[in-house]
Amino acid sequence: MKMKKIAALALTSALVAGPAMADLVFPSLSYRTGPYAANGIPFADGYMDYFTMLNERDGGIGGVRIDVPECETGYNTEKGVECYESTKDIGAGALIYQPLSTGITYQLIPKVSADGIPLHTMGYGRTSAMDGATFPWVFNYPANYWDGASIAMNHIIDLEGGSLEGKSIALVYHNSAYGKEPIRTLQELSAQMGFKLTEIPVDHPGQEQKSQWLQIRRERPDYVVMWGWGVMNQVAIQEASNINFPMDHFIGVWWSGSENDVIPAGAGADGYKALNMHAIGTDFPVYDDIQAHVVDKGLAAGAGDQIGSVLYSRGVYAAMLAAEAARTAQEIAGHGDITAAEMRAGMEALSITDARMEELGMAGFGPAFDVSCQNHGGPGLAYIQQWDADTQTWSLVTDLIASDRELIGKLVEEDAAAYAAENNITPACN
Repeated sequence: MKMKKIAALALTSALVAGPAMADLVFPSLSYRTGPYAANGIPFADGYMDYFTMLNERDGGIGGVRIDVPECETGYNTEKGVECYESTKDIGAGALIYQPLSTGITYQLIPKVSADGIPLHTMGYGRTSAMDGATFPWVFNYPANYWDGASIAMNHIIDLEGGSLEGKSIALVYHNSAYGKEPIRTLQELSAQMGFKLTEIPVDHPGQEQKSQWLQIRRERPDYVVMWGWGVMNQVAIQEASNINFPMDHFIGVWWSGSENDVIPAGAGADGYKALNMHAIGTDFPVYDDIQAHVVDKGLAAGAGDQIGSVLYSRGVYAAMLAAEAARTAQEIAGHGDITAAEMRAGMEALSITDARMEELGMAGFGPAFDVSCQNHGGPGLAYIQQWDADTQTWSLVTDLIASDRELIGKLVEEDAAAYAAENNITPACN
């Protein structure tokens, strides 16, 4: 604590007496066009609005203003890489990337590792990147896909009185690197818990799913778990309703649980469930600050009508974690004008406490956690939320549920070791 106070004092002195500083650059690789735009827009708005709020209210982070150059990827991997290349050298250089795409993430991992720029894939991307010794430049806190698969099964176990023996579970997944991420974990859990797993892929973008839901109607699984995104989610929920599948037995990952996914199905979506890595609703002081300092000033990235929606909130959460990592980096470095390498150090030393969340106007919004070299993935916790079609609102129906970190740790160790061997990496924690 004493060292933190000294660092903070040094930072304050540098800001008062030092030369003019370059902006802190946080590029936004967004997608406001294409089949995934309905979900990409609110996230990008929340991400941008939080940083704008910090600029307007606080003058930036540690007295240094923030620049958020936005580049349209269309959720296209090739365009995402082009956006990375075109933005990484803006100003004093990009400090962090959050591409909101597993496909783009896989392509950027070797690039950011070579360029020395942190990559934060919050709840997506390559799960084994939680091993910081192998992936020093990649972070995926507070939870990852394998956590999500385990948490969904743990929730179903609770519903079934403690056992899944003899049950059948179908995984409806986006037929991409994203959608395939949970398969290995679910296969392991199937062998351990004695349930039958049926894997049902849906090709991009997911507008045609008749055959998949005919299969589900024919095989009648006890539960359906979904790894979907964009229009795929809307279509799946409508198709489930069409065959009268019980919605409270249909559970999406946290990327299949926005208002955009359920509203199109109307009453048919009632009771549908999804994971969420953070709280929901507008009852947080941070949103009052965004309203006052951003929306009311006409500075909102969008129409200003998404505040409190699930994906807007996730964009705010992602921006907050990046800002807190930057603040930590400034304290460690003793100056405000941090480099990407110093940003990485701040991300690895990040400590999110309940007290700090309250100071940020986000008390109870997300779990407290610490990051370390050994764990770039956070605590691996999530809620289950459920949709009420009458009120058109989500509500949390569980407390935070833990994943099976013993199993996931084993899988991460195996996958990270294979990656290290393939890429001639010697894992190390300093």
